[in-house]
Amino acid sequence: MKFIVSSSYLLKQLQVLGSVINNSNTLPILDNFLFELNSKELTVSSSDLETTMSALLEIESTDKGSVAVPAKLLLDILKTFPEQPLTFTVEENSTIEISSNSGKYAIAYAPGEEFPKSILLEEPSTTLVPAEVLNIAISKTIFAAGNDDLRPVMSGVFFQFSSEGLIFVATDAHKLVKYARTDVKASQVTDFIMPKKPLNILKSILGVSDAEVKIDYNDSNATFSFENYILTCRLIDGKYPNYEAVIPKENPNKLLIDRVQFLNSVRRVAIFSNKTTHQIRLKIAGAELNISAEDIDYSNKAEERLTCDYQGEDMQIGFNSRFLLEMLNNLQSDEIQLEMSMPNRAGILTPVDGLDEGETVTMLVMPVMLNN
Repeated sequence: MKFIVSSSYLLKQLQVLGSVINNSNTLPILDNFLFELNSKELTVSSSDLETTMSALLEIESTDKGSVAVPAKLLLDILKTFPEQPLTFTVEENSTIEISSNSGKYAIAYAPGEEFPKSILLEEPSTTLVPAEVLNIAISKTIFAAGNDDLRPVMSGVFFQFSSEGLIFVATDAHKLVKYARTDVKASQVTDFIMPKKPLNILKSILGVSDAEVKIDYNDSNATFSFENYILTCRLIDGKYPNYEAVIPKENPNKLLIDRVQFLNSVRRVAIFSNKTTHQIRLKIAGAELNISAEDIDYSNKAEERLTCDYQGEDMQIGFNSRFLLEMLNNLQSDEIQLEMSMPNRAGILTPVDGLDEGETVTMLVMPVMLNN
């Protein structure tokens, strides 16, 4: 079995697939890329059993066959080549020979049959989503997903599809992000929880794509197909918490402020906050917002005043500055609105401008108790 392929083209595809492979695998075969040759097409796959990804490459060949090639070794050698055609030849002595303009290199391979077979979804439902929309949805929500192994349902992003639109939700019980689109719709009502790892892989390649992503899903797995890639992953099993119940409906106190100004102010004041609670205090009265923090153990304190547009009763509310900064950094708008009801109820952060038609972003941050 023999094929010819461009070195930089192969490297680019393998680097994407390499992000699926874990640093330590229980099965040694998972440290390999699976090469499946079918005359003019080469399918390369990688897997960690939970997530499997494959890419279809155009090459020059007339052969058929499959081999598993050590991923790290192959990536290391490909990174050193300038752009040139490489010839891969599978030899009888269990090595694959790579011929470049300057030399020959032999890598031991394993039989392709040992590689785990990818899952074929039975009777899946299908939804088409533009790559750009999916990319924004993942970027806007994934940072809010939790890392708690004891609550696996909260360690992923909740996809909710219906004929009214698409909703993506992530929460770790301290912060929550809900990203909704009414301009993209699904034919049937469904929901599932996507793990973070495949979403991060998708995020890294969707940004440069303008294709439509075909999402196939059933109760246990989902497949994302676009351009020359297919990513299949196991979904997180369980029921997602009722996130609508925690979003306060009545929020009479509304604060409008310049996002960058607020972000920079919180960033400065947060340096002086307690290193375990990261607590900052917002004191709002009239058109003035007072942001302060204090670390009593080290006698550090800071206070800043900003002008704002505020409607509602004077109030004081405390937030964890890290959560607030994450959210403000994740928004792109010039102005943001912070809606509050009481100092012990969650604050709702929304962008005022910079959204597409049919796009909404709702961010919820839980307050921290102020010790007066």
